[in-house]
Amino acid sequence: MAKLVFGILMAVVWWMLHALQMDEELAMGTVHEAKRAVDRAAHAAAQQVDREKLEIGDLTLDPGRAQSAVLAYLRENLRLDGNLMPVPGSFLREEVRIEHFAVIGSEAGFPYTYRNDAFEYEVTLQRPGVVLIVHVSCPRLFGVMSPVEWDLKGSAEMVYD
Repeated sequence: MAKLVFGILMAVVWWMLHALQMDEELAMGTVHEAKRAVDRAAHAAAQQVDREKLEIGDLTLDPGRAQSAVLAYLRENLRLDGNLMPVPGSFLREEVRIEHFAVIGSEAGFPYTYRNDAFEYEVTLQRPGVVLIVHVSCPRLFGVMSPVEWDLKGSAEMVYD
């Protein structure tokens, strides 16, 4: 009888470990996909040149167009609706939040070191660019793990040659 109870307990432990492994794999896939989406959004925002200032020879970014590009890229790459909530078929289950978005224009002296102590983030930009910090929560299949959340950080510079 003791061997039977031991066998059943070991099967339960094995299934719990298997569920934990599946949740961890889902979390790693989620963070990689979300990080790529944040990087793409930052890069798209960094290419939104202020056309009026460009006419007078000032290479700087248009903050409104940059923010629109960030929202569009996050919605498309993470499959979100207009309120940054996941749509059916998205690998996310909870709202995505843009925690911080900064446009570093030509008024900054370059190279420019951007620091954000609240998110422990520092990056040095060589030309105008953007900094983006997005909060993402990982869906769990089995609830074996505690909730996993990240503040994903991305930055990009204007590309010109």
